[in-house]
Amino acid sequence: QVQLVESGGGLVQAGGSLRLSCNSSGAVFRLNVLGYYRQAPGKQRELVATITSGGNTNYADSVKGRFTISRDNAGNTVYLQMNSLKPEDTGVYYCKRINALGYEYWGQGTQVTVSS
Repeated sequence: QVQLVESGGGLVQAGGSLRLSCNSSGAVFRLNVLGYYRQAPGKQRELVATITSGGNTNYADSVKGRFTISRDNAGNTVYLQMNSLKPEDTGVYYCKRINALGYEYWGQGTQVTVSS
């Protein structure tokens, strides 16, 4: 059974940095698409960034140039480096793994709070 365990959230001042980690169980991690999404209070969950098995990345316009998604296939881990954080980046961040059949697995979420 695939499980995703997230860590690295917290409280940071505007302009600061955080790095989120998401470790996954289950085989064939290196072939799966991985991503981070976030949900602010009262809003829908939205895409933050994705990374394919080949290392191609995609970012929401609001985080381009500030956030970097990366993956460590040997360690079954995906990372989200977040720099120059803004109060509007506040929310619960979720990692997602999509297997070859298109099935989605989600992490439990980690809270990120950016104070002004």
